[in-house]
Amino acid sequence: MMGITYTRQGDYNLPNLSLPEQPEAELGVYARMRRRFLRDHHKILYYNLLTHCALTQHLYDIEQAAMDMEERLIRQMADRQGVTEALKAQNQMMWVQKMNSIRNAAREIVLYDIIYAV
Repeated sequence: MMGITYTRQGDYNLPNLSLPEQPEAELGVYARMRRRFLRDHHKILYYNLLTHCALTQHLYDIEQAAMDMEERLIRQMADRQGVTEALKAQNQMMWVQKMNSIRNAAREIVLYDIIYAV
């Protein structure tokens, strides 16, 4: 069993506590949004994940789920709305307009269903 060391601060002995090292991971936009949401609105869950060294893994899982869902939704919406390579060849501006609309709609769904869900 490890002994706890203390540092004297004025009249108090404070324990020298530190979190174990967590792996460094480059977080994508969805993981950063999720971290900010948890930190600002669900502090208990955020600090529980942080102190149990599960925050990085949680954010990585959220990033992967969000990216997969966004790609799937974009494909499905484009198929349903008839946004194809043929449309891209015929009318490029219309294709860009429709794809931007589809991407924005897919992003809103991902934010609501995954990022801002508890």
